[in-house]
Amino acid sequence: MQVEQVKNVTKQQDLQLSNRARLLVKCPDKPGIVSVLSTFLYKHNANIIESSQYSSDPENGKFFIRIEYHCEHLQDKAQEMEKEFEQIARDYEMTYNFYYRNQRQRTAIYVSKELHCLLELLWEWQNGDLDTDIAVIISNHEEARSIAESYGIPFHYLPANKDIRKEVEAQQIQLMKEYKVDLLILARYMQILTPDFVNHFENRIINIHHSFLPAFIGANPYDRAHKRGVKLIGATSHYVTNDLDEGPIIEQDVERVDHRDDVPTLKKIGRQIERRVLTKAVKWHLENRIIVEGNKTIIFH
Repeated sequence: MQVEQVKNVTKQQDLQLSNRARLLVKCPDKPGIVSVLSTFLYKHNANIIESSQYSSDPENGKFFIRIEYHCEHLQDKAQEMEKEFEQIARDYEMTYNFYYRNQRQRTAIYVSKELHCLLELLWEWQNGDLDTDIAVIISNHEEARSIAESYGIPFHYLPANKDIRKEVEAQQIQLMKEYKVDLLILARYMQILTPDFVNHFENRIINIHHSFLPAFIGANPYDRAHKRGVKLIGATSHYVTNDLDEGPIIEQDVERVDHRDDVPTLKKIGRQIERRVLTKAVKWHLENRIIVEGNKTIIFH
């Protein structure tokens, strides 16, 4: 009886998700946008359950909005609704995306030798707090293999260095296609990516950098922070672009330190910050809470 009840609950949850979607829009700001979007959803008997908006400037600024809605028989209506919305988008010069709750994004986690960020993501995923299917783990070292195998996640060891980078990235791109990956997470993957690779996945690669950017861009930030005598250390999660560590920032956090803290201590504190910052950034991306505008992000918490 209990098993049957669990099945019924799961079936009900799946049905609810199949009728839920999110709409993200950015466009030039002017009167009437919210009314037009609400009227469009009302026409299709959709109920708005969450809405957040932001204007960079009510006069000649940009308007951003995230709407989550429930609509009965959405899967039957979705194509028709998207087709109708095309005219609205043209009229208001909108860039937009529909995201459907029953279509889970598939992620790939890239990692090198340090595994703390990988483990945090896997714990959140195992607990059901990371709404994704982790399709594959990629590494240029073997340290993460046993962890991947313990979770039943495919693991691919692809040694990489600057001399064979293009060949390795060609293999990685092919693997992303085979595993149908939507999002790439660099969980302390210590390799520089080429422009060709980055361009394949625009705004779909999230990195964790072990410093509070824009301070200490590049390698060995904790050593450089210690030499500089900083009183705060931090971590930054950002989308990867072809400008090293300068992509749109998603999340940052810091901890206070002092002169007693040596480099190993700074690294230990830093790992805790890195774990929580990367996890937040990934969750917000998976929940479609982020709109990228130039080199900035608008995030609807």
